[in-house]
Amino acid sequence: MRRVLRSIAWTAGLAAVALAEASSHAQQAQPPPAQPVFRTGINFVRVDVIVSDRSGTNIADLKQADFEVTEDGKPQSIENFKFIKLDGGAVPGPEGPARAIRTDADEEQEAARDDVRLFAIFLDDYHVRKENSLRVRAPLQQFVQTQLGPTDMIGLMYPLESVFNVRMTRNQDQVVRGLEKFLGRKYDYRPENDLERQYAYYPVETQEQIRVRVSLSAIRGLIVHMGTLKEGRKQLIIVSEGFSNRLPLTVREANPTVGNGGGIGPGGNGVVDPIGAAGLNENQADFAAQMDMEQLLRDVYDEANKNNVSLYTVDPRGLAVSEFDVSDGNVDPSTDRAYLSQTTDTLRTLAVETDGRAIVNRNDLVGGMKQIVRDVSAYYLLGYNSTQTSADGKFHEIKVRVKRPGVQVRARKGYWALTNQEMALSLALPKAPAPTAVTAALASVVNTSSASKARPIRTWIGTSRGENGKTRVTFVWEPMPRAPGSPPLPDSQQPARVAVTAVGGDGMPYFRGRVPDVALATISNSSSPSSSVAGGGPAARGPSRVVFDVPPGTMQLRLSVEGATAGVIDSEIREVVVPDLTKTQTLLSTPVVYRARTPRELQQMKVDAQAIPATLREFSRTDRLFVRVAVYGAGGPTLSAHLLSRGGQPMSELPVTPPVAPLTDATIDLPVAGIAPGEYVLEIKATGEGGDAKELVGFRVTS
Repeated sequence: MRRVLRSIAWTAGLAAVALAEASSHAQQAQPPPAQPVFRTGINFVRVDVIVSDRSGTNIADLKQADFEVTEDGKPQSIENFKFIKLDGGAVPGPEGPARAIRTDADEEQEAARDDVRLFAIFLDDYHVRKENSLRVRAPLQQFVQTQLGPTDMIGLMYPLESVFNVRMTRNQDQVVRGLEKFLGRKYDYRPENDLERQYAYYPVETQEQIRVRVSLSAIRGLIVHMGTLKEGRKQLIIVSEGFSNRLPLTVREANPTVGNGGGIGPGGNGVVDPIGAAGLNENQADFAAQMDMEQLLRDVYDEANKNNVSLYTVDPRGLAVSEFDVSDGNVDPSTDRAYLSQTTDTLRTLAVETDGRAIVNRNDLVGGMKQIVRDVSAYYLLGYNSTQTSADGKFHEIKVRVKRPGVQVRARKGYWALTNQEMALSLALPKAPAPTAVTAALASVVNTSSASKARPIRTWIGTSRGENGKTRVTFVWEPMPRAPGSPPLPDSQQPARVAVTAVGGDGMPYFRGRVPDVALATISNSSSPSSSVAGGGPAARGPSRVVFDVPPGTMQLRLSVEGATAGVIDSEIREVVVPDLTKTQTLLSTPVVYRARTPRELQQMKVDAQAIPATLREFSRTDRLFVRVAVYGAGGPTLSAHLLSRGGQPMSELPVTPPVAPLTDATIDLPVAGIAPGEYVLEIKATGEGGDAKELVGFRVTS
C-alpha cells in the first residue's frame, strides 16, 4: 500500500528532486571583484554566521578572535573573516542597475553573487484554508514590496508545480500578482487535475496523507534547486497551517468520498494505508502516524541543512484557537486543541532544525516576516581550509561558537564534501560563455513561458514572404494559463479578443481589426494587403491568428486585450522590424513551432496548411513538436538543423523534410522526449549562392 501512495507523490514532486540534485554546481559564476572572494582552494569552506541579541537585533562589532569553528568536532583555523551588510540594492552599487533575470544562466550567475539575497515562497494551498489564504495575501505582498530590494531574487512555487518552472526573479510586480492568485484548498478534496483524479475516491484521511507527501516532496525539490544556485544562506518561506497524517473520526465521517475505490486496501474497501496502520486501534494508528510524520519532516530539514536553506514557516491562521470548524464535523474540544498543537509543532520543527523562524500564533505577520530580511541582511562570513582532505562525498557537521555571552548564534549545519569526480570537474577549466545570439534566443523563452504571468495573454509574431514585394506578418495569441492554485478569473477579466492595429513608420495604417472576431478595415496605400483570421469566436480559449501583408521596414503594433464584455484589460505597443524577404541573398522566414499532444494530432497538423502555431516556448517531454521554415534565395539554398545546448554546443543533427504540396515550408521534427529538462536552442542554417542565413529558436523542456 505504501508503494501505491509513494508513486503518486513521486509523480508530483520527488522526480523534480532527483533531477534537480543532478544539476551541476560547476556553472555557478564567481562573485564580482568588488565582493569578498572566499574560494581559495578545493578544501576551502565558507560559513555565514548570524549573531543577534535576545531581541533579535544583529550584532555588528565582533572580531575574528570572538569566533570558534569546529568540523566533525575538530577545531578549524579561521583564515578569512568579514562582516557583510546587505540592503538588497537599495543603495545602487558600482555594478549599476540590477540585471534582469531572463534565462537559467542569468538566474545562476546572479544568485551566486555574495551581495544578492535569495528568497522563495512556497504557497501550500493544500494546507491553507481558503479564508486564511485570502487574509495572508496582503502581508505577503507587503513583504515583497517593502522588504525586498532591487537586487534581491525571489521565486514562487505551489505543491503541484514542477521545480523546473520556478524562476528566481527580480520582477517584484510579477511576484505580487502571483500572490494575488493564492487560494487555499485545505479540506477541499474536489479534484482539479489528473493527478488528484487518480485518488479522488480514496477516503479523505488517505487523501490528506497524499497531500502531505506531495507538499513536502515539492518543498524538498525547491530546496535542492535553491542549493544549486547559491552556496550561501538562502531563505525559503513556507506558507502553511502545518501537516498531519491523521484526521479525527468525526471529520472522516463528515467528509465522505463518492465510491470506495474498489478493493485497494484490506477487505477491498478502497482504503490505502501509507503509514502501515491498517488494523490498528486509534491510539496505535496515531502513534504510527506521528512516527511517519517525524521521518517526513526529517527528510525535509536534512535536505535544507545540506543545501544551506533556512526555512521560515508562516502560519496564516494567526492566533488560532481551533483546527476545525463546524463544517468539518463535531470535533471534541480537547481533540481539536491537540490537532492544532500538532500541526503548529510541525511548522516549528522545520524552522528550528534549519536555523529559520516559525511565525506562528501571531496576528502581526508583517512584523514577524521583517525578521526574515534582518537575518540575511547582516552576517559574518568565515572561511577556513578544512582539515578533512579526502574526497569522501560525506556530510561534515559544522559548529560555530561565539565567546561573547548572551548572544544567539545561527550558522549552517555543515556541508557535503566533493567526490573524486566532482573534484575533477571543479578543477577543470571553465566553459566558454554562450554566444550572444544563443543568449538572446534563450532570453525570448521567458516572454512566452507559461510561468510568466506578467500579462493576461502570450503572443507570437512571425514573418514570411508575401505578395507584391511585401512581407507577410502572422500574429498569434492565446490566454495565459491559470497558475496552480489560483482562482478562475471573472468573465470580464478573461481575454476574449485582441484588437490589433499595425501602423507604418510614417504613420500610415496597415491593418486594424479584432482577433478572433476581426472586422477587416483599412489598409495601406493603394492596394490592400491580404489578410485572414483563424481561431474560435469570443468564447474560444485556444490560440487565434491574424495574417496581413505590409511593406518592409519599421512597424508599430498596438495591442489591446479585451474581456468578454469588450472592456480593455491590458494594452501594449511594440516596435517590429519587418524584413525584406524579396532579396536574392539567402534568407529564412521566422521558424514556426507547432505542438501536438498525440501522434494522430501530429500527423493532422503536418498536412494542415492552416494549423495555428504554438505561442509558448516551454514544453513537456510528452509533447510532440515540429517546426516549419521557408528558405529564400538564388540557387535553391540547402537547409540543415541542429539541437544546441544552453551554452551553444551542438548536441545532435535533426532531419529536415523538404516542402510537400500544398505547403511551401520545410519541416523539422523536434524530439523532446529523450532529452533532460532544461533550456535548449534549435539552430536552423541555410546555405546557397546568396550566402548563409541562420535562425535560432530557444525553448525549455520541463519534466
